[in-house]
Amino acid sequence: MITTLRRYTSIYGAIAAMWPKMYLAYSIWVWMQFIVQVIALVIFVAFWTAVYAEQSTIGGLNLQQTLSYIILAQIFLPAIDATSTIYYFGDLMREGRVGVELLRPVDFQAANYVGSVTRIAISLVTQMPLALVAWLLFRFQLPSDPLVWLAFLLTLLLGNAVLFCFDWILACVSFYSTETWGLSVLRFGVATFFSGSLVPLTMMPTWLRSIAAAMPFAQALYMPVSILGGITPLAAVPRIWLTQLVYLLVLGYLSRLVFRVSVRKVTVQGG
Repeated sequence: MITTLRRYTSIYGAIAAMWPKMYLAYSIWVWMQFIVQVIALVIFVAFWTAVYAEQSTIGGLNLQQTLSYIILAQIFLPAIDATSTIYYFGDLMREGRVGVELLRPVDFQAANYVGSVTRIAISLVTQMPLALVAWLLFRFQLPSDPLVWLAFLLTLLLGNAVLFCFDWILACVSFYSTETWGLSVLRFGVATFFSGSLVPLTMMPTWLRSIAAAMPFAQALYMPVSILGGITPLAAVPRIWLTQLVYLLVLGYLSRLVFRVSVRKVTVQGG
């Protein structure tokens, strides 16, 4: 048992260790992304300040609550940026490497999940300068309650696992379409809106909020950020975890089933 655990830890640890090296190789891209995010953050703050000029609350939130949420959403935006899974499937088909990856002595989906979690962790670390800018420019404050942070982290991890399984199923569509760019753009646009990264879900009409809350994008961003931003109380966290666990069980099973069926359709470029 211990030997097996050590073996898997060594294998997946080596997979995780590759991603920091890749980020270090493209440091200019990281800084360009930081500049774009700072500009976007300033625009968001100016927009919502103007929206609240004629009213004190919207959807039960005041200006300070909304700004705190929007800033947090922009900081943790990498939590929903999993289009790399779809692009990766496209690369495998284009280069004819699907069979090679499946022959490796590791679980293909588990290895990709480790890579996804590592990418998100690195991306969040690189977001620290953005959080510093938000603190300097807008006096942005983070909660000090450790229970809030614990609830946030667990919700973020569960939400990311749910979204990964959903994206895995979506990426399997590329085995049939043999096209990934349009699929990834569609996924990014839908995720940007329904995750709550632009507008807090509490401000949406009831029918639209129900649709957004039922999607995996909200589980990965809105739910954890609303906890950290004080919109969702700690008393509601167990219900959120239960919902996420149900999502994870269902999508986890479907993701493996869909992959086993769809991978048989790969016939392009020697794949």
